[in-house]
Amino acid sequence: MATQYEIGVIGAGNAAEGIVHGVLRNSVLLEDRIIASDPNPQRRELFATRFHVATTDDNRHLVRESYILLLAVKPQQYRDVVFGFADLVRPDHVLVSIMAGVSTRSLEDCFPQVPARVVRVMPNLASHVGAGMAGVCAGRHASEADLLRAQRIFDAGGKSVPITDEALMDAVTAVSGTGPAYYYFFTEALIEAGRRIGLSPQYANLLARQTALGAARMMLETGEPPEVLRAKVTSPGGTTAAAMSVLKDTAVFDHVVAAVEAAFRRSRELGR
Repeated sequence: MATQYEIGVIGAGNAAEGIVHGVLRNSVLLEDRIIASDPNPQRRELFATRFHVATTDDNRHLVRESYILLLAVKPQQYRDVVFGFADLVRPDHVLVSIMAGVSTRSLEDCFPQVPARVVRVMPNLASHVGAGMAGVCAGRHASEADLLRAQRIFDAGGKSVPITDEALMDAVTAVSGTGPAYYYFFTEALIEAGRRIGLSPQYANLLARQTALGAARMMLETGEPPEVLRAKVTSPGGTTAAAMSVLKDTAVFDHVVAAVEAAFRRSRELGR
C-alpha cells in the first residue's frame, strides 16, 4: 500500500526528537516523509518548527498514512496508546519500538489480525548530537530487511548493533540506554569537587566537561581498554593514585555495578 509518509512517530518526546534530528541531518529521509503525533500541542509545535515535519494528534491518521511506525511512548502507557489504532496495523507495516522493557512478543500480541513485523530498539540520548548508541532486535515476523531499515534510522544518530538474543535487551537498556545518566552524574560530582577546592563554576564546568570528552575519545580512537588507559594516568604515589585509593576504599566500582544491575531489573519489571 502506498503511504504518504515513510516514518510515523508516535510520541514526540525527547528520544524521538533526537532520532528525527539524526534522520534529517544525515538525509536518510526528507522532512516531507515524516509525520509525528503527540497529545501535547507544545511538542507538536516543536517538531513542526524545528524539523518542518507534519504533525497530528490523531494516531489513527498517522498509522493509515505511514509505513514505519516508530513507537516512542512511555512503556507504562503503550497498551492504551496501541489499543487506539491496533485494528489499523497492516501486514506491510514495520513497527519500531523504543519502549524500555516491552518485548517484541508483547507488542506482537497487540495485533492479532496480522503477523506484526516488530523491531525493538534501545537508543540513548546522545543521538541528539550524532553520538548515540542503540541495540536493535528483530521480532518473530520481522525480516532481515526490516532490521536493516531500523538500523539505518539509528545509525543516522550514531551507531547501532544487532542483538540476536532479545533477553539481552534489558542489559543494553541498563548499560547504554541509561548509561548517559551515569556519566552526567559523575561529571556533576567532578564539577562540585572543583568548586569546593577553589575553582570558579565556569572553570570547574569547562575542565570537567572537556576532560569527559577527551577520555571518551581516547577510549574510542585508541581502542585501548579503559583499565589500560587508567593505568597510564596513574603514576605510583601520584595524585591519580591518591584519588583511585579513595574510590577503591569507598567501593565506588561496586556501587556503579549495583546501579546498572538496578536499571537492568527495572527494565525487566517494565516488560511484565
